[in-house]
Amino acid sequence: MKQAKYTLPELPYGYNALAPYISEEQLRLHHDKHHQAYVNGANALLDKLVNARQAKNEIEVKAVARELSFNIGGHILHSLFWKNLQAYQKDKILPSGKIKEILEDEFGSFEVFKNEFTKAAQSVEGSGWAVLFFCKMLKRPIIGQVEKHNMHVLPLFPVLMVLDGWEHAYYVDYKNDKAKYIDAFWNIVNWETVNKRLEEL
Repeated sequence: MKQAKYTLPELPYGYNALAPYISEEQLRLHHDKHHQAYVNGANALLDKLVNARQAKNEIEVKAVARELSFNIGGHILHSLFWKNLQAYQKDKILPSGKIKEILEDEFGSFEVFKNEFTKAAQSVEGSGWAVLFFCKMLKRPIIGQVEKHNMHVLPLFPVLMVLDGWEHAYYVDYKNDKAKYIDAFWNIVNWETVNKRLEEL
């Protein structure tokens, strides 16, 4: 039986579409090199597991499982990230529809939400992500952090929006100025995609 493989998703826009906030050089490096590395890593580990089983060889399951989770998490988070970005538009981009309603209900205003999400992105330790979850138990949006790619996401906490805080996401354009990169992010958020994710729950 042929084993299924992870594949690198195509971007839903051109490599220069996010400029001036994310350059073509930065986007190509991030998507084609870094994201591809997580896809390759996950597939290689799955092959390693299959080969070990067929050869009846025992492997260090704990180490492989940890590395596999890291690479799959990287693949999933990046796949979400590309889709919650859109080409720069001259008109100011703000949420509308259901996502606007739940953010205002939870945080009081979009500006309060934006401020809290920005602080979550700035303060995540080392390499990590800021994430907007939706708790299906409470019917509330929740801002969280994901360190490295350790998602540990349960079905009751689907992801609405992510922001990659790894240095590889911004160093070409912003060097060590992570705060400037986070500020730029708000100019290219695809709120239509975020809203669609919410409506599909």
